[in-house]
Amino acid sequence: MNRLTANKFIAALLLAALILACAPAPYVLAEGERRSDADSAELDESAFLNAEEAIAGVAPDITSPSAILIERKTGAVIFEKDADGPREPASVTKIMTLLLVVEALEAGDIGIDDLVTASSHAASMGGTQIYLREGEKMTVRDMLKGVAVNSANDAAVALAEHAAGSEDAFVSRMNGRAAELGMVNTYFTNCSGLIKSDEHRTTARDVAAMSRELLSHGVIREYTKIWTDSLRGGETSLVNTNRLVRFYDGTTGLKTGFTSSAGYCLSAAAERDGVEYIAVTLGDKSSNDRFESARALLSYAFATYTLVPSGPDFALAPIRVALGKARFIQPEISGQDILLVTRAEARDITRTPEIPAQLTAPVRVGDVVGVVTVRAGDRTLAETEIIAGQSSDRLGWGDIFLKLLSMLFALDEG
Repeated sequence: MNRLTANKFIAALLLAALILACAPAPYVLAEGERRSDADSAELDESAFLNAEEAIAGVAPDITSPSAILIERKTGAVIFEKDADGPREPASVTKIMTLLLVVEALEAGDIGIDDLVTASSHAASMGGTQIYLREGEKMTVRDMLKGVAVNSANDAAVALAEHAAGSEDAFVSRMNGRAAELGMVNTYFTNCSGLIKSDEHRTTARDVAAMSRELLSHGVIREYTKIWTDSLRGGETSLVNTNRLVRFYDGTTGLKTGFTSSAGYCLSAAAERDGVEYIAVTLGDKSSNDRFESARALLSYAFATYTLVPSGPDFALAPIRVALGKARFIQPEISGQDILLVTRAEARDITRTPEIPAQLTAPVRVGDVVGVVTVRAGDRTLAETEIIAGQSSDRLGWGDIFLKLLSMLFALDEG
C-alpha cells in the first residue's frame, strides 16, 4: 500500500469514527411512555386466498412463538404452543376493555346512546385512533365501533373513563375481572396496550379466556364482524384491522395488536355450522404471519373436530321416588351438555345411560342419580353425571297416616 492510499484509508477510518461518535444513542421508551402501535394489518391476499386446505388430524406448523386454539362453548384446548409464556399483548388488551364495557351495558350502568365526552387524556393518546378532540362528544355505540373495528386508543380510554370515572379505576376493574376468569398470568396497567410497562403482560391462554368470555355476549359481534364503516356522518372511515373478517369464511372477530416490542398479535374467532373456535397468536414477526397462523389453526379445527351431545340421544324420563312427598323427580344432565370430539370419533359414538328405575326419598336438587358413558369404539370419551332436577322430601309418619286414611276413604266410597 503506497503512502497516498494509506492516508486515504486512515482518513476514512477517522470519518467513520466521527460519524459514530456524533450519532444519537438508540432511543429507549421510558416506563409509562406512549409508543407507536400503528398496525397496518397488511395481508398478502393472494397467498391467503390460495392457501392449502387443512388436513384433518394434522396440526399446522405455525410461525407464532406463542399460540393456543380452543373451542368456545366447551373451552376445550385443541392446540397450544408456549401458551403460558408471558408476553406483551399490545392492543389485544382491548378485549378486556370491550368486555367490561359490554358488561356495563348489559347491567344498565351505561347506555348505548350515552354521549361520551373525550377528556384531554383520551384525546392525547396517539397511536391508532379516531382523532378525538378534547371535549368532543360521541355515543358509546360509535366509540365501540372505534375500538372494535379500528383499534382506537383514544376511544378505548374515553370509554374506560365513561364507565369507571377514570382509566386507573377502569384498569383496576380489568385486573379484578381477569382474576375472576382465572387469568392467573395476566396483569394490566392500561386499557389500550399503548403505554409501555414492564408489568403489562398476559399469555395466549389468558387471551383465549377473555376472548371466550367476550364472545359469550352476542352484542359484540355487531361490531367485531364489521369490515368497513364510518363515524362523524361519514367523515371518518373505519376499516377493520382484522383482515380475516373479509378473507376468512365465518369470522366473528376479534382483535389485532402490534407494537415493535410485542410483535404482531391476534385473537381470531370463526364460526361454522354452530361450532366456534378461537385462535390466539402472539409475537409474530409480520402481520401476514399472524393471519396465516390463525387461519391455519382455525382451518385445522374445522377440518378435524365437531361437537356432539354428551347426554343420551333420547329424553330422560321422570324417576319414581319411594316414600317421597313428590312421587317423581325429573333427571337432568349435569355440566356440559356437549363434547368436542374428532370427526372420526363422531361417526362411532355410543351413549350408555345408567339410571335407576326408582329412588328412595329424600332426594335433593343436584344429587347424582345416574351417569351417561360416552364412547367412541372402545375409548371412553366422557362420563356425564345425571342429577336430580328437583327435590323430594321423605314422607313422615303423619304423612303416611294421612295417605292411609285417604286410601281407606277411597275404598269405602268405592
